[in-house]
Amino acid sequence: MDRMDKDGSRQEAREARIRELEARISQRPAVGVRPWVAVVAILGGALLLGLNAQETAYFFSPREPLVLGTEGDYRFGQLASNRYAQLHGVPTLRGVYAREGDEVFVIVGLRDTPVLVRRHALPTEEWKPGQVPPQPDQRSFRVGGRLLSEADAPRFRDAFAKLKEWGEVRPQDGKLWLLDEGRRPGEDRGILVVDGLLLTFMAVNAYLLVRGLRARRRA
Repeated sequence: MDRMDKDGSRQEAREARIRELEARISQRPAVGVRPWVAVVAILGGALLLGLNAQETAYFFSPREPLVLGTEGDYRFGQLASNRYAQLHGVPTLRGVYAREGDEVFVIVGLRDTPVLVRRHALPTEEWKPGQVPPQPDQRSFRVGGRLLSEADAPRFRDAFAKLKEWGEVRPQDGKLWLLDEGRRPGEDRGILVVDGLLLTFMAVNAYLLVRGLRARRRA
């Protein structure tokens, strides 16, 4: 009789343990991530999307250039940040050189204007880090590229400061502008791929968050 009682007690204990484990499992959210993890992921995706906002806006900006004119006939009333623009001018006597990978870039001002131009160094402007930079090629030139206000181009803060100090450019309302030679709106489709991936990532985590919250509410 004692043996039967012990066996019965063990059976009851085993069944009670099974019921406890089943209850715990039923209370867990039916998702692969916890809600707070999904929230952090959504916020991280939104932050990265915000950092890309300027690039995305430029991709969809008008492809028709802002024509800012030429020497003696500039139209700086048309200056607008993050737009494609074209102008003609004479470079300043000094420029700021930088190497990016295997490429050398130079930032020069256009004399008596509020515009700096970032372009690839010409064959006459060979430079290596540690050497004294050569004088920028003094031939006037026409250039087209992405126009950015000084506030929208913090990466080039040092170049703005140096060109202001050298005194060959003329700030407008106390501000300078940078024309980054080359890329037109609509050319860099990679930004759309990145934005699409970020939006998909955020949508998946939003779905997991809602699903997880509903599972907790039912539990």
